[in-house]
Amino acid sequence: MTVELICVGTELLLGNIVNTNAAFISEKCAMLGLSMYYQSVVGDNPGRLEEMVKTAMKRSDIIILSGGLGPTQDDLTKETVAKVMGKKLVEDQKARQEIQLFLERRGRTITENNWKQALVPEGCQVLYNVNGTAPGLIVKDDNTCVILLPGPPNELVPMFEEQVYPYLHKLQPEIICSKMIKLCGIGESSAETKILDLVEAQTNPTVAPYAKTGEVHLRITAKAESETAAYKLMEPVEEVLRQRFGTLIYTDDPQVTLEMAIYELLKANNLTVTTAESCTGGLVAGRLINVPGISEYLKEGYITYSNEAKQKFLGVPADILQKYGAVSPQTAEAMAKGGAKAAEVDVCIAVTGIAGPDGGSLEKPVGLVYMSCYCLGKVYTEKNQYTGSRSKIREYAVASALTLLRQAILDGMCFEN
Repeated sequence: MTVELICVGTELLLGNIVNTNAAFISEKCAMLGLSMYYQSVVGDNPGRLEEMVKTAMKRSDIIILSGGLGPTQDDLTKETVAKVMGKKLVEDQKARQEIQLFLERRGRTITENNWKQALVPEGCQVLYNVNGTAPGLIVKDDNTCVILLPGPPNELVPMFEEQVYPYLHKLQPEIICSKMIKLCGIGESSAETKILDLVEAQTNPTVAPYAKTGEVHLRITAKAESETAAYKLMEPVEEVLRQRFGTLIYTDDPQVTLEMAIYELLKANNLTVTTAESCTGGLVAGRLINVPGISEYLKEGYITYSNEAKQKFLGVPADILQKYGAVSPQTAEAMAKGGAKAAEVDVCIAVTGIAGPDGGSLEKPVGLVYMSCYCLGKVYTEKNQYTGSRSKIREYAVASALTLLRQAILDGMCFEN
């Protein structure tokens, strides 16, 4: 079955509010196995809304509209849908009672236009709203099901989850579930090559790679009659991915970030860490500080942008800077060792490079970044060459630095054991 989404509200077109409803409804419909090919946003204009609803009814089985169910004159979604579907509006006594109780409990004055929200298309299914005054509606004809939802997310979300989702699940018994496997330390093309046989042979479940900054996410998707059955179908594919990618996988939790995974490694091994940054200017430390509780393991960080700062705070020898330059593997290693010593920690991640747009040369072009990680007496160093704007180069460098930090900790633990 196909579903189409129409979000109503001039405030959405003007950018006054972010359309979170669209993301929420889209995700839920995908989970239900409903195909969504069209999404639209229209202002509070009955003519344009009528045209949009008519178009949607010609091409989609289910139409979901959000917004425009309020008590004011510009709230015309319900009236427009009733007109298009040839339904007259009648008062729903329970809706009227619910509106009255809702307003009285909050000590709000009831005005005549509040009763406008109790009018519903004749023969429709009313979705009573415990979080607001606008009831939702399900209006059907021979070919189309039109679902109207209130615009405020605190009303729409619970109404959808508690009433609309079960209704749609009956229409579409199979649901779609996904699981995300997050990788770092590998590019999208390399990751895809490793799973090409799975992609070419896939039916149900399916697997697809998605590139993120410095990461690759592999989404496994399965269709089944229940979540339990869907996740059961995904298990063999997940096992194959784990065998092929090993420690490149840092999580299968969609809420976990790379810095959170690093925090868990530090915590599990009781390791302290510091950062020594040049071109990234504190962004690596900033990513780590995103994680609550990191203060137990990250006590301080160094931004050593100049050669003088590298010497003063990290003890980088002057002869290394003079012979090899600030952007060199030798300087990166000296920064990592010096940072660990200065902060008296187990691990130090250091970054030095040329973020541009100026400062590059034939031998050391813009985007050249060296990073080094000291971990429990061992030093891991790598060279990266990025392209793009100054901010993009720095962004990629941070992702690579976190990846190196994680890998060094993993290798360090193996080395220790």
